[in-house]
Amino acid sequence: MEPLRADMFEEICPSSLLPFRVGPDKWAALVIRCLEAGPRRYSELRVPLARVSPKALTHSLRALERDGFIRRTEQPRRVTYELTPLGQGLFEQLQLLCDWASDNWDNLLDAREA
Repeated sequence: MEPLRADMFEEICPSSLLPFRVGPDKWAALVIRCLEAGPRRYSELRVPLARVSPKALTHSLRALERDGFIRRTEQPRRVTYELTPLGQGLFEQLQLLCDWASDNWDNLLDAREA
């Protein structure tokens, strides 16, 4: 599996302009996007989510696990997070929202500036 890119979520990107939240907090959608390709360790998630504080990322992961969207797996000296079937279904809907944000990028930016 390829490593996550550090620039996966730039400061201004369609996912940051969504006028609604997906999941328990504002970072949940980004975490779900990071887990799209398969299980990831916490340190891997920190790369594209560097602007998220460790405390906020931990809170988001716990909330997503509590709500059944992700699964936390512990092995000796290794913890991974992955999407559950429920989380995969949410990812598909999230992709539709991201496509909508991309299609309406200019309108969203205009509205934010107004």
